[in-house]
Amino acid sequence: MKYYLAIDIGASSGRHLVGWQEDGELKTREVFRFPNGVKEDKGHLIWDMPALAGYVREGIDRAVAEFGTIESFAIDTWGVDYVLFRGEEPVLPCIAYRDSRTERIIDEVHSVVPFSELYAHTGCQFQPFNTVYQLYEDKVSGRLEGVTGLLMVPEYLMWTLTGVKAREYTNATTQGLINAETGRFDLEITDRLGLPRCLFPELTVPGTVIGEYKGIKAVVCATHDTGSAVEGIPMEGSEPYISSGTWSLLGVKTPKPITDAGSMAANYSNEGGVGYNRYQKNIMGMWLINRLRAELCPDTDFGTITHMAEESRNTATVDAAAQAFLAPESMVRAFDEATGGALHTPGDYFNCAVRSLALGYKKALEELEANTGRRYTKLYIVGGGAKNGYLNALTQELSGKEVVALPIEATAIGNLRVQMRAKG
Repeated sequence: MKYYLAIDIGASSGRHLVGWQEDGELKTREVFRFPNGVKEDKGHLIWDMPALAGYVREGIDRAVAEFGTIESFAIDTWGVDYVLFRGEEPVLPCIAYRDSRTERIIDEVHSVVPFSELYAHTGCQFQPFNTVYQLYEDKVSGRLEGVTGLLMVPEYLMWTLTGVKAREYTNATTQGLINAETGRFDLEITDRLGLPRCLFPELTVPGTVIGEYKGIKAVVCATHDTGSAVEGIPMEGSEPYISSGTWSLLGVKTPKPITDAGSMAANYSNEGGVGYNRYQKNIMGMWLINRLRAELCPDTDFGTITHMAEESRNTATVDAAAQAFLAPESMVRAFDEATGGALHTPGDYFNCAVRSLALGYKKALEELEANTGRRYTKLYIVGGGAKNGYLNALTQELSGKEVVALPIEATAIGNLRVQMRAKG
């Protein structure tokens, strides 16, 4: 029996899953789970990279202790965030995408390269935390002085294990700096913004073996977790999907990027897949419910919270994509301000969040069909949000699509599949 290890790290937790083929099926077992989350440090929101690296090592050791020989491992995480380097020294801390530091320079970036040009070149949706804005803020603040390289979060964690600095395609496409036609860094854009060329090397593709750790081969998967999640969805044909976690990533596989005016207006992105383009957009996800829970009833399980939402007769909704919900000091206060104080019970807040997410999905699907010129009949939902039956039912009712909810570890499964294909 050959065993493979997927290390899948999200914004709130990480997990190590061992996978193997048995009787023609992919079997998995979780061997380690650990917490994650942003921390405050000197006025910024940061990721604790030393802690993450320690958890990654601990999980590998547990996998080996339980299964013996592991053929290979791969790491996937969220996108856009990175660690700079000066030689072999990482520039820490790693500032998190929810930090507000880019707000002051977005207009300046667009004065150098208007967003319409950025989108025409890269097909990357506007998000205030896109790497292009983070790097420009680094330039303005002097943080880029003397830098010699950059690794995205999963690449950095792989480097701590292997000593190899490898940049991977699917995660690079979250930066807003990859040319949609060539699949390489757009040096015209980076030069105009005055960003050092040393930050933009050639890219590796999923399935590449880059080194070893304790005799285990290190394989590059689709290191952006949504790229791995899409690989893990057992869908028929090309139907829309939602990878539902802290964020909801809604999209569809397309043969090539779509960068027309309609796509820009709808804020759809084009990101790398394993042999295809992912035409998708970020929609606020379970972050809303998680933060409301933390304030209103932190000890209440999510099943009870879903029941509370269903029992509420309050039909108020908000624009779930509004900037006010990205990183508020109080999520309850943000909902109060958006609804004019129309919510009264915890169930009202949760119902508002769920209904607002379902409406956001409906709108995004309508934009998707308009921009691709296709009608779709199904919507696949994977990830933690797939367990929310109330949200799934509302989404099906509002969108008119058959919702296929798959509460599986799709990201880890996609991670494992890329590794297994790499080994033949």
